[in-house]
Amino acid sequence: MIQEFKDFIAKGNVMDMAVGIIIGAAFTAIVSSLVDDLINPILGLITGGIDFSSKYIVLSGDVAEGTSLAAAREAGAAVFAYGSFFMAVLNFLIIAWVVFLLVKGVNRVKDAAAKKEEVAEEAAGPSQEELLAQIRDLLAAKAV
Repeated sequence: MIQEFKDFIAKGNVMDMAVGIIIGAAFTAIVSSLVDDLINPILGLITGGIDFSSKYIVLSGDVAEGTSLAAAREAGAAVFAYGSFFMAVLNFLIIAWVVFLLVKGVNRVKDAAAKKEEVAEEAAGPSQEELLAQIRDLLAAKAV
């Protein structure tokens, strides 16, 4: 069982997954900063300073108007925090867009590398099998 575990850990996929998780955690911090520090202020400017993350509707409980979302939750009120949901959807869309751009860039680099390999293979001349076949044919022609 220990050997099976060692084999599992030693596989490339597990290591790739671990690297992906670590990079993903760092990437989350970057995207959070992008949303919080760049996009939210622009949205606030466009919407006249409205902070969507603190928008909510009280479903039950007594909460004074103008109370923050955190204070309303602390008071035990049931709140419909549509602003937080809106910001989560916005974060998701931004992350999806950035991942799309990254994958598109990586695919473009892979395609360029594959084209270079194809050109190098075409320029390299005949394959080893083709050369051996030519030598065979020449020897057969000489023998006749």
